[in-house]
Amino acid sequence: MLRLYSSVFCCNLTLPRQPPSSSAVPSTLLRSRSARRMAWRQIILQPYSAPLFARFFSKSTPYVVKVGIPEFLNGVGHGVESHVPKLESEIGDFQKLLVTRTLKLKKLGIPCKHRKLILKYTHKYRLGLWRPRADLVKA
Repeated sequence: MLRLYSSVFCCNLTLPRQPPSSSAVPSTLLRSRSARRMAWRQIILQPYSAPLFARFFSKSTPYVVKVGIPEFLNGVGHGVESHVPKLESEIGDFQKLLVTRTLKLKKLGIPCKHRKLILKYTHKYRLGLWRPRADLVKA
């Protein structure tokens, strides 16, 4: 039976389905697939008990415990730390910096690239995706 679909001929054919012969797939391949599947199942069900993962989680990155405006801007880097005195005098509190908008930063005279970096990292900080590292803080 032929049908016309947008100038393409389509043919409906049904062929009898035959079971695959046992000689089509070697038994060693089946064993290796099942062994791999079993290994992945063990890793997924018990992810932290495997010695493979021990080396990835052995070191924790040191983060700043108390974050203020100077620590935050030093953590961002890229020259943004030059605005620390201006932001501390005008905004004052780190929690206020986290909710500060673009227009307020623009009125303080912060260049566009630095505003974008500050807003990007404040958003990440609020979501819990980023924190300034302790080794980046200049005391």
